[in-house]
Amino acid sequence: MKILNLKNKTLILLVVATIFLTYSFKSKFFEVAKQIEIYNTLFKELNMHYVAEINPAEFTNKAIKNTLKDLDPYTRFYTEQDVETAKIRRAGAYGGIGVAVHYTKKGIEISEIYKGFSADKAGLKVGDIIVSIDNQSIENMERAQLSTFLKGTPNSRFSIEFQRQGNLVKKMITRDKVVINPVPFAEMIDEETGYIALTRFSEKASFEVKKAFRKLKEEGMTKLVFDLRSNPGGSLIESIKISNFFLPKGKKIVSTKAKIKKWSNTYTTKNTPLDLEIPIVVLVNERSASASEIVSGSLQDYDRAVIMGKRSFGKGLVQRYRKLMYGTQLKLTISKYYTPSGRCIQELDYENRDAKTGKVPKFSDSGINAFKTANGRTVYDGGGVSPDVEISTSKSNEITDQLIKSKAIFNFAKRYFYKNPTIKKLPDLNFKNANFNDFTVYLKKTDTTFVTAKESLFKKAFLASQENNILREYNTIKEKLAEDKIAEISKNKDLISVLIKAEILQIFFYKEGVYRYNLKNDKTISKATILLKNEDKYSKILSGN
Repeated sequence: MKILNLKNKTLILLVVATIFLTYSFKSKFFEVAKQIEIYNTLFKELNMHYVAEINPAEFTNKAIKNTLKDLDPYTRFYTEQDVETAKIRRAGAYGGIGVAVHYTKKGIEISEIYKGFSADKAGLKVGDIIVSIDNQSIENMERAQLSTFLKGTPNSRFSIEFQRQGNLVKKMITRDKVVINPVPFAEMIDEETGYIALTRFSEKASFEVKKAFRKLKEEGMTKLVFDLRSNPGGSLIESIKISNFFLPKGKKIVSTKAKIKKWSNTYTTKNTPLDLEIPIVVLVNERSASASEIVSGSLQDYDRAVIMGKRSFGKGLVQRYRKLMYGTQLKLTISKYYTPSGRCIQELDYENRDAKTGKVPKFSDSGINAFKTANGRTVYDGGGVSPDVEISTSKSNEITDQLIKSKAIFNFAKRYFYKNPTIKKLPDLNFKNANFNDFTVYLKKTDTTFVTAKESLFKKAFLASQENNILREYNTIKEKLAEDKIAEISKNKDLISVLIKAEILQIFFYKEGVYRYNLKNDKTISKATILLKNEDKYSKILSGN
């Protein structure tokens, strides 16, 4: 009788739970349907009765993107054009002329020339502004329109007009199949130390890293500097393959935890490694993110490499693309990932964003947790991969961040390029005329792109006052604000000087010139090379003793 009673109670609980879950599901479904219906009727009323014309695609696109931006920076809506652009980025190949660009009101300004592609062959230079294509003016066009002009079928020809230093030049140009190598540079630093730079985890990343590694081994490499600095990430699978190059088959590289069970996975190495013995130093910085952190985190957790540089970005979130109607897509965050020791290196807690201020807290605000590597070393979660050997630099402040986002450094480098036309070889380039003081003078007297919030507000207030008799006072305060701005960025002189040199080198000698210069002059590469030569110190770091 007692057993029967227990069964009845269990059955009742199951029925209640089923009813509750069904009601909860229906309630959520109804709420979703209700909100969609509200939007549909709102849009219909606006479209029919609003005084001006409404662009349906633009209106909806903006509404969706504004909705998603409060979730996290990685959950995004992609239009059909966005989908194609994303495919190109992942594949690292497209039909184009081999340039990076700035979209401006004047037209398309070339910010980088890729060596050997059609723009380079046609003699285009950094700073050229394309103003017409096939005799069609592109001035004052929207970014979305401008982005379609240079891409197209390989071997197709078109004419361009561009402005260069006040002159208008016309040329015919042929599109290439542009393939971006995620390993732009791999060379020997000295007789025994190899260097490989990986800039993105695109679909060919593991193939190119393997190719570069084998090439350097043939040249005598017995030690490796693997540079992941400023690598924003990319393919999760490629990061696992690259980790597998230096870790045994069957090792856990990363695990993911998602709301949907089938998206929670553990990923292990599947292949025979390239090399389990070669000493490695992996370089990271504050812009090494996502897949870069999976590789550096796994090699650190297994004590397979020394991590050197600055603490990495702290992106421990995984995204997946979901197809929507009419060729559009949604990229959404589906899970968090964890390194082999169990660390989640995500820094920002988007789920607990302050509703009033919009401020996103850090996981480390509530404390960090300790984990152990294979050799028993202590590592921590809550915000990026902390290096085993930290390279000290100044900490970038808010004004410096604004400077980097502006075009001031690019414009200064472009100006330097045209002022020094006789420089033809890397050894000819010294930076005496491009030092930090020259740059600050340029900011004060010439630049118009780097404007702080204070400067902008003050100018608006002055223009709104329409009081000409305060012009002298205005200029005095304007000068003081400029000096304050220079004082702030001067705190990051070391960081900015590196960026200025890199921008100038790239204009003169392509991206290759930046790497070639850094191989001899970069402080972090130099320290990594010295550490690899000191076998006792290298081993001591990894043993934790």
